[in-house]
Amino acid sequence: MNESGSAVGPARGALKVPLDRVVALHDEIDLPFGEVRLKLGGGVAGHNGLKSLRDGLGGTDFWRVRAGVGRPPSTDPDAVSSYVLSRFREPRDEVAALIDRAAGEAERLVERIAAGEGEEP
Repeated sequence: MNESGSAVGPARGALKVPLDRVVALHDEIDLPFGEVRLKLGGGVAGHNGLKSLRDGLGGTDFWRVRAGVGRPPSTDPDAVSSYVLSRFREPRDEVAALIDRAAGEAERLVERIAAGEGEEP
């Protein structure tokens, strides 16, 4: 994810995909574990993958499927990085359920965008 913009940007350009038809699925520490939300555009909030996408795509007006992983007890950048890169502390079935919910939301979003209904929910 942290270097995804270097591949996504050229692919978007070659395929001439409008920015608001790009969908990124990512972890989100600002949501409680297990919560999934959609968002069109916005900032990157220190998320290295979103920074890479912003740089590669030339903007931030793409869709995000945000999968909540919860916030670590520290704001120290090294502690936050370690938290998001470590194994989940939650039980395997709860992690699988989160992934299923995020994938389902992404699929519904892609269907809406394809049908011309890509407005923010």
